[in-house]
Amino acid sequence: MDGSPLDIIIFAPLALIFGVILFWFIQLLFIESQKYFLSLISHNHDALIRFSNFIGVLFQTICHALGYTVTKSGISSFFISVNYGKVSPKKVRKGVLEWTSNAFLFIGPFFIPGLLILICLLFLINSDYFLIYYSGYTFSDNFISFGINLYNFSSGFLSFLSTIDLLHPVHLGFLLLLIIMGMGIRPSFIGEKNQEKVDMIYDLKNIRYNILHKPVYIFLLILISYVFFYISILIDNNLYMAFFSILGWLSIISIVSLIITHLILLLIKFTDNIEGIKKLLPYISIPVSYVLCRLVFFYYPIPYLNSISLLLTIFTASLLVILLSKKKTNKFKTKIDMDSLLKLGKGQRDEPKRIIRK
Repeated sequence: MDGSPLDIIIFAPLALIFGVILFWFIQLLFIESQKYFLSLISHNHDALIRFSNFIGVLFQTICHALGYTVTKSGISSFFISVNYGKVSPKKVRKGVLEWTSNAFLFIGPFFIPGLLILICLLFLINSDYFLIYYSGYTFSDNFISFGINLYNFSSGFLSFLSTIDLLHPVHLGFLLLLIIMGMGIRPSFIGEKNQEKVDMIYDLKNIRYNILHKPVYIFLLILISYVFFYISILIDNNLYMAFFSILGWLSIISIVSLIITHLILLLIKFTDNIEGIKKLLPYISIPVSYVLCRLVFFYYPIPYLNSISLLLTIFTASLLVILLSKKKTNKFKTKIDMDSLLKLGKGQRDEPKRIIRK
């Protein structure tokens, strides 16, 4: 076993914890960016905003219910609406059980929706992308192995997305599920009058309160992580690496879904600038161009036909948005019509004024 005892005992377990926190924070930034884009289109797309908020509230409420289930508190009532969700426990727990259920409420929505996508991916991509690489027990070994595991999974995930077959019902359903998860990974507001805004500061305040309110629980959680790491060393197993790598995979899934929904929101934002019924043409072009590409490539097969069909579809929709949103402007336009200026030039020219000096 290479590495100093101090490195292995003290610093090595922290490598994966830092890695997960880093990707979780990146995920949080993407969520905040998406909420900004949603605010830009909110005045024209109230139904979409309310749907996005409903999905976020739904995920949050399910996570809270799951927290009560894990802590054996039970569920006495479950309420969900477009603006608000609430779960009441059958038994009121105190101490660490209450803290755990609150952790599910505040942190669960960042990972549990991604877990649904990960389960689907188990049946859609090669199992080799889920292999856990482990090279050693030092801080640097753990951090490098964590990066390799994330890269390996991301490679398989992105390869699948780039070759997805939208004419396959399972692939299409997976893409729609990914988009729905990205649109509602967190609610934008809570309350009938949108008085309580849910943003990155709101999330961080709740997490900070949960930590500072019971710091001893955080200490125990870190202590359990260390014990878990030492047990993995003693039995020569990579369970510790596997657990934190899966958390990293969930963040990667969420980040990718958020990037896709960013592109959709940009499309909506740009098409809003197009006047009349023409704004529907980019949306209509997406299924039409994809089906036409697949028909052409069916009779004239080429390598990577799924990827090329996706690229041509995206290119067609983007080109239509650019062409339709391009406005003709006349920078030399005057406040008075040219005809009026001509008439003024013929008979109504202003005579130069004489300046009389005394």
